[in-house]
Amino acid sequence: MSLVSPRFSWLRSASLTLMLASGLVLAGCASKGVAPAASQPQRQAAVKPPVSTQPQSTLQPPPAPGRAVLAPNQLIPGLTLQSQAQQSQAQQSQAGRPDAGGLVRVGLLVPLTGPSAATGQALLNAAEMALFDVGDEHLVLQVYDSQGTPEGAAQAAQRAISHGAQLLLGPLFSAEVKAAAGPAAAAGVNMVAFSTDPTIAGPNTFVIGFLVQEQVRQIVSYARAQGLSKFAVLAPNSAYGQAVVEALQRYVPARGAKVAQVSFYDPDGKDLTEVVRSLASFDQRKKTLDQQKAELAGKTDEISQMALKRLERLETVGEVGFDAILLPEQGTRLTQAASLLSFYDIDPGRVQLLGTLLWDSPGLGREPVMVGGAYPAPPPETNRQFFARYRELYGRAAPSIASHGYDALALAAILARSGEPAPFSAQALMSPSGFAGVDGIFRFMSDGLSQRGFAIMQVTRNGAAVAKPAPTAFDAPVTN
Repeated sequence: MSLVSPRFSWLRSASLTLMLASGLVLAGCASKGVAPAASQPQRQAAVKPPVSTQPQSTLQPPPAPGRAVLAPNQLIPGLTLQSQAQQSQAQQSQAGRPDAGGLVRVGLLVPLTGPSAATGQALLNAAEMALFDVGDEHLVLQVYDSQGTPEGAAQAAQRAISHGAQLLLGPLFSAEVKAAAGPAAAAGVNMVAFSTDPTIAGPNTFVIGFLVQEQVRQIVSYARAQGLSKFAVLAPNSAYGQAVVEALQRYVPARGAKVAQVSFYDPDGKDLTEVVRSLASFDQRKKTLDQQKAELAGKTDEISQMALKRLERLETVGEVGFDAILLPEQGTRLTQAASLLSFYDIDPGRVQLLGTLLWDSPGLGREPVMVGGAYPAPPPETNRQFFARYRELYGRAAPSIASHGYDALALAAILARSGEPAPFSAQALMSPSGFAGVDGIFRFMSDGLSQRGFAIMQVTRNGAAVAKPAPTAFDAPVTN
């Protein structure tokens, strides 16, 4: 076995371990002033821990009583090699329980080769950050290449379990998760998956990704609090668009409102103009306008002539049948759809534009019709701090999913400290009070899905502003 010897220069040391699926135990060191880790040859180069000797600012709001907090104020620096004895103990550990040496082993299943290797590496980088922020001397992170395929994920899960992993983080894609779920379930090992596909959730598979249902639930809740009661949705005719519509049809009636209109368009947008025209009832409203103008045209009294002049300035008359419209789209297609709404006389001053996390990108306010629109997003301050730290440590921007790697490993670290004989049991993962991470508070439910505490953002000309801060605690009991 080839080992990389560590050197230490820390304010205080802790014994943390990092093991790759190949059996190589990798370590690295960093001291004050060391540059961020460079790009690494996959599965060969030593992992350089993102350690700073400077205290880090808190990445989450003050904790509510009884809620586990994922990110403490300071890093826990240090890294040691895993001994041969520790490795042999892994083979004897029972599923979900610390091994004979008291080590708590977590398997990270991410694609480190193949087309999605960059995303897998980002998840690994973020998990490293959490390992050094939150982990203690008992936590062992074991990394396995899922290759981005179902076969690779199943093999990675089997290897992780054979190496004593008591919790699996990942894989990334829904097909991978389904393939890995079998070996995990057979061994009684729970998984925290990075996918956003709700169909993969189950008794031992918990979904940490940003679920469409949660996004819709929270934007509907916000809209109802603003007094809006008649909802429309303009969605692409895709799996994503259909999931949004299903969630809207579930949560709107549950909050005493109604879904007034549902319109789908071809995902490539080729029929978007006609779909929006129909959604706006433009032809009927224009016909009504023309009829009123014709009735007034033959009248000569002053009041009729004044009314006619007013109608001449209008495109249509009459209101649409909704006061809020959900647009689950992004980029050019989003601004195109919003502009068409205005073109076909849907007044954004009277109809509230609502979005999903797809809206969470800069520059939306450059399109005037988007100004005032609202959408859910992770709390911007903690989220921004995480991504700024990532860039500083690794010298590149992180994909948005990287934060899940951090929160998943930090969750494991917190549970590992509990001292429970089975720290990663379903009961422990489903703590009703939840957890607070860089993406805000979240908790897992009995069906494996997650609830989150998003902030509600409002589009302005100069960026997005917080319209409703993210909650710092779950008030209501867990409901599926």
